[in-house]
Amino acid sequence: MNKVLKPMKLMLLCMMVVAMLVGCTSHVTSDENRENRVDEKTQNGLYPITVTDSYGDEITLEAEVERLISVAPNITEMVYALDAQDKLVGRTDYCTYPEQVAEVESIGAIFPPDIEKIISLEPDLLITSAHFDEESAARLESAGIKVMSLYEEFDVEGVYTMLKTLGVVLNRQEEAQAIIDEMKATIKIVQTKVEGLEKPTVYYVVSYGESGDFSAPENSFVGGLINLAGGKNIVPASDSWFYTLEALLEADPEIIIVRKGEKESFMTAPGYSELTAVKEGKVYEIDSDLLDRQSNRNAEGVLALAKIIHPEAFSQ
Repeated sequence: MNKVLKPMKLMLLCMMVVAMLVGCTSHVTSDENRENRVDEKTQNGLYPITVTDSYGDEITLEAEVERLISVAPNITEMVYALDAQDKLVGRTDYCTYPEQVAEVESIGAIFPPDIEKIISLEPDLLITSAHFDEESAARLESAGIKVMSLYEEFDVEGVYTMLKTLGVVLNRQEEAQAIIDEMKATIKIVQTKVEGLEKPTVYYVVSYGESGDFSAPENSFVGGLINLAGGKNIVPASDSWFYTLEALLEADPEIIIVRKGEKESFMTAPGYSELTAVKEGKVYEIDSDLLDRQSNRNAEGVLALAKIIHPEAFSQ
């Protein structure tokens, strides 16, 4: 089974684990495969059912999952969105949303996973995303614990796929479809409002200053959300998230978006004061989890981005 992704970019690893930013992987999911994830029997709620995860591995569930461990913040968020939190018996320290998830027992950090702790919680299923290694998965499976990976790298359509699959796994198909419909409706509203408007140049700050300059390239998941919100990402398509300060100064974006709580420190950090967006006060904060974590909240993230990029379209 293939549970290993290519290494995430440099020092962004810890940040991306917490926020579930996407890097470059060896796995590509086609639109056709996205539509063929679940055994036909799931339509009637019959067991056993077989579900295919994002890596092409088939997981057979003999009965409805009652004890679940999530080792990915975005998966945890979707479990709550599906109103299936009663099944959640374990999560990581990085699973911080919604607030009540703090009541669920933590297995600690993700690197390395606490295998003994996971086994002690006796889960029916462990769901991971882009960061679980093959050795840990093999150890858990040898202990009789099923491991499933849900990860869709490229666009919000992949989030719909994850929700559908998770809805089947947790017997929350109707709830999953309702969430997908709501996401699509929100994004449609945004697209309608920004359609035909000139796209200002945008730079999304992942890291800056002494840590180096990193941002989501155009072909990344976050880059796609910026495009949906009516912005033009200045970072070109790339396998790397590294972006030099020199390139940033040369591109001189009209709008800069930083993580919540970082506006002042970014604007006063050495090297950034010459940016037009800094001079004109067009540096804006956003809850980065809405963009970085691939979950049902991405539609909210697109709306938040659009209100920053095109405030005139949302003034009424």
